[in-house]
Amino acid sequence: MQQLLIDLAAVLAAAAPLIFATMGETISERAGVINLSLDGSMLLAAMVGFAAASISGSLSVGFAAAALVGALVALILGALSLSLGQSQTAVGFVLALLCTDLSSFLGAPYARKPGPAVPHAPVPGMSDIPVIGPLLFSHDLLIYASFLLLPAVWWFLYRTRAGLVLRALGERPQTAYARGVPVIRLRYLYMILGGALVGIAGAAYSLDLKQGWSYRHTFGTGWIALAIVIFGGWQPWRVAIGCYLFAALQALASRSQSVLPGMPTQVFQVAPFVLMIVVLALINLLSSPTAARRLAALPKPLRHPAERFVAWLATPAPAALGQPFQRP
Repeated sequence: MQQLLIDLAAVLAAAAPLIFATMGETISERAGVINLSLDGSMLLAAMVGFAAASISGSLSVGFAAAALVGALVALILGALSLSLGQSQTAVGFVLALLCTDLSSFLGAPYARKPGPAVPHAPVPGMSDIPVIGPLLFSHDLLIYASFLLLPAVWWFLYRTRAGLVLRALGERPQTAYARGVPVIRLRYLYMILGGALVGIAGAAYSLDLKQGWSYRHTFGTGWIALAIVIFGGWQPWRVAIGCYLFAALQALASRSQSVLPGMPTQVFQVAPFVLMIVVLALINLLSSPTAARRLAALPKPLRHPAERFVAWLATPAPAALGQPFQRP
C-alpha cells in the first residue's frame, strides 16, 4: 500500500509540468489559435529559467524569465499569423525548430551544472493524514499550483462571461466580432497567457522535475502536450486525465526497465510516446463513419452507452481553430 501511494504521488508530480503546458495550449486553442511552437518554446524557457535562477539565485526570477520567454514566443507567433496573416501551423513549426536550436546554443554554458531547485514543501498537519497526506500534501509549491490551475481554468472557461467570449473566439469569431468583441486583440491576450503557462512548464522541468539543464532537456514533451490537448477534446478535466495517463505510462516504463534488464533503455524511453499515439489513433478510429455504422448495428441496450462514450471521446476541435480572422 505504501509503495502504491508513493507511485501515485510520483505520477501526480510528474504530470505537473504537462498540466501547465496543456492548460496554456487549451486556452490558446479555445481562442482559435494553434501554437505548434510548444516543444521549442518549452525547451528555450527551461534553459532561460534555469540560467536566470542560477545567475540571480532566485527561483522566482527563473520562473518569471521562463514565463516571459513563453509569452514572447507566443507574441511572435501572433504577430506573424494574426497580424500578417501567415499560416499558424507553418509559423509555429518554424518557431519550434528555431527555439530548439537556440536553447542548445545559448544553454551550452549551463549544461549539466548544478543550480537552484524548487524545495520540498509538505503542508504542515495535512501531510501526515493517512493516504491523502502522502498523495496530495507532500509535494512542492509548483505541484500544488498545478492542482489549483486545473479547476481555475475550467471555472474560467465554463463559469465566467470572459470564458464564454474566449470560447466564441474559437467557435464563431465573426459572430463575436458582430457583437463588438475585439477578436484579434483578445486572441493576442490569450495566446500570450497560454504561452506564459507553457514557459512555466519548461522551467518546471529544469528547476523541479528534471533539475538542471542538458541538451534537449524536454525534447518531445511539447508535442506530447499538443497530442494530449487533442486527446482531451479541448476540455480541461479530460486534458488533465491525459497528462496523468502519460505520467503513469512513463512511471510504468521506468518500472519495467528493472523487470526487463535485457531490453534496450531506448525502448522504455519512447514507449509512453508510442502508447499515446496509439490512444490517439484509437480515438480517431472510434470517431470514423465505419465505427458509427458498427455502433448503429449494436443491440439497443448496448448501443446508447457505446454511442455516448464515443461521443465523449470524439469531441470536435473548435470550429475556427487555425483559421485566419478577416474583419468584415
